[in-house]
Amino acid sequence: MFRQRRSELKKSRASEIPANPTPALAHGTVEIISPVDFAAKLALARPLRIKLGMDPTAPDLHLGHSLTLKKLRDFQRAGHTVIFLVGDFTAMIGDPTGRSETRRPLSREQITQNAETYRTQAFQILDPDRTEVRFNSEWMNELGVRKLIEIAARISVARLLERDDFEKRLANEEPLFLHELLYPVIQGYDSVALEADLEIGGTDQKFNMLVGRELQRHFGQTPQAVMTMPLLEGLDGERKMSKSYGNYVGLTDQPEDMYGKLMSIPDQMTVRYYELLTNARPEEIAAVKSGGLHPMEAKKRLAQIIVAEYHGEDAAARAQQYFESKHQRREIPASAQVYRIAEDLWICELMKQLQFTPSTSEARRLVSQGAVRVDGKTITDVNFRFVPGEHKVLEVGKRRVARIEP
Repeated sequence: MFRQRRSELKKSRASEIPANPTPALAHGTVEIISPVDFAAKLALARPLRIKLGMDPTAPDLHLGHSLTLKKLRDFQRAGHTVIFLVGDFTAMIGDPTGRSETRRPLSREQITQNAETYRTQAFQILDPDRTEVRFNSEWMNELGVRKLIEIAARISVARLLERDDFEKRLANEEPLFLHELLYPVIQGYDSVALEADLEIGGTDQKFNMLVGRELQRHFGQTPQAVMTMPLLEGLDGERKMSKSYGNYVGLTDQPEDMYGKLMSIPDQMTVRYYELLTNARPEEIAAVKSGGLHPMEAKKRLAQIIVAEYHGEDAAARAQQYFESKHQRREIPASAQVYRIAEDLWICELMKQLQFTPSTSEARRLVSQGAVRVDGKTITDVNFRFVPGEHKVLEVGKRRVARIEP
């Protein structure tokens, strides 16, 4: 039955969607499955139940998440209800999406700690009065083995193995474990438990969301429509923005840190960040594309817009002043210690030797969180080596600064 609907995997562009109000709500999406189902859902004389699932794999939501959260806000403003689903049960499995190796599952303590911050961060964008916060442990802890087997029986192993990441791991003779195959099944069942009308997620979640459609059919529900959103590349300009990769800008980052991280993106990513993260007018974006606006000024404007959105105009202005004084004019405090090294040194070892961190493991964590800068540029590569003469200033956080000389 699942194979008979493989046409759902074909892309349906927003331009194919019927008349208002659908196009406005579809703006900025990559794909809708299916446009007809989506239009039919919107024609119902009731608020839709719109699902977004997030596993609490780390305590921070980031700008990549904001794309989906803002789309959910659009639906709230149109009168619909958002279900912000915290995947505390699925986080114990570990989402295998896009992974070339098994993702390490989190402990219950880690999940609880991370989930605590999700509600507050999500409500920076979502309307609390139109948001239903749920945890999938509510039903999964009560499900039982018999019911889980019944659910798993609805999806074939062959179908699950069609996922690109699973196929690649098998082709490379890398381990693929049974619990990972259960992940999309459990995520799909969440849509059944919530009776979702629409599920929104990144393009990397498409397979899992389609499983939700199929399971809803099996359990006698009208299948949810599926809406995919673009994936935002991280600070490295290559991989998607991710807590796991440490290349992200957190929604709760301090203004100066948020501004500095955004200034560190590769120049070629500036236009994409404008397009996905701002409401800049077409002529403004055209000026960035053409080079009519200098790349440095374009990134300053981008950083100012985004920091103002989350912290206010005054904080954005202070963040810009901080960046210009500390990084562009290199106004490093006179009290900054001077340290000499004869040859290049691993960044984590340098931080330890300077007593900026108590251990290399703590240094790794700070690098992955974007808290380390060399000559004003945020470093996200834990293997980075500091070269004396070529590199001059090391900063960790806001207060730990050192001049490095050969």
